[in-house]
Amino acid sequence: MATTREGLPDHLAPGRLGRRAAQVVALLVVLILVAALTPGLDDVRDKLKTAQPGWLAAAVVLEALSCASYVLMFRPIFCRRMSWRSASEIAGSELGVGSLVPASGAAGVALGGWVLNRQGMPADKVARRSVAFLLIKSSVNFVAVVVLGALMAIGLVGPHRSLLLTALPAALALAALALVAAVPRLGPGRDAPPDASKLRKAMAATRHALVGGTAEAIEIARARDPLVVIGAVGYWAWDNAVLWATFHAVGATVPLSIVLMGYLIGQLGGLLPIPGGIGGIDGGLIGTLVVYGAPAGATAAAVLLYRVILFWLPLLIGVVALASLRRALASGDERHARKRQPG
Repeated sequence: MATTREGLPDHLAPGRLGRRAAQVVALLVVLILVAALTPGLDDVRDKLKTAQPGWLAAAVVLEALSCASYVLMFRPIFCRRMSWRSASEIAGSELGVGSLVPASGAAGVALGGWVLNRQGMPADKVARRSVAFLLIKSSVNFVAVVVLGALMAIGLVGPHRSLLLTALPAALALAALALVAAVPRLGPGRDAPPDASKLRKAMAATRHALVGGTAEAIEIARARDPLVVIGAVGYWAWDNAVLWATFHAVGATVPLSIVLMGYLIGQLGGLLPIPGGIGGIDGGLIGTLVVYGAPAGATAAAVLLYRVILFWLPLLIGVVALASLRRALASGDERHARKRQPG
């Protein structure tokens, strides 16, 4: 893979990331202009103008806790011998890249995998652990929907909603978890022969990573490592709490159960190939929350504030972490260069 003079892959060069950030900012500006100028959105504008600073500050703190939880589960999943400083640099950089590139954080994890491979971790292990990390990070959301949907369906948690909005999402989430758990049964398959095409080799490597990574994710989950559990649950819970706080900021009290159920659909929107996921996540969140009974105007305002916080805070953390990571990579290259010089 080609690298820049900063020691990072070409697609993560500062110029390219800057252009990506400009695209995301432009999309945010468009969303704000739509809210400010579109007729019939007076309620949304009023909510944004009167947003309570105290709740917005709380939302920022909650998002910082979510980012810290990400770092917390990164180290034990990828390498327990890694220093916490290195883990913070790599995981923080992943968060920054993830705020710019869609696909549910996979691009950020790819950056971390590249760094770990550069530092000596075998490529196949990096691929497996990356799959395991993404699965563990995402599975908390699905487990929550299974539990919450079932509790709402039988009436133990309110407000009352139809089985279509409670039991069905729970059943679909449970089916998704069962499908993932069955992946290791496929087996890693045969290695591609040396003379195989690039496509066949890539497919074989993908199968190895998917099957091996899923098996490792299940093994890690069964081990119940406190840092992994706290980190994975915290990353999900604190991020949900950000949306809950922005609802309070615009003066709306939405049941936490509704916020949690809407969150899953919104995250599926992050899979769309849109810079920063903007539009995909937002549309999914707003639509789902309104269907579940949240007021439309307050929901649009709360989700817009949530999106701004979700973009800027991880990005700022990522900028600091990536700058530190670049220096670490550069100093490592210099040390290796000195070792190669004849004495």
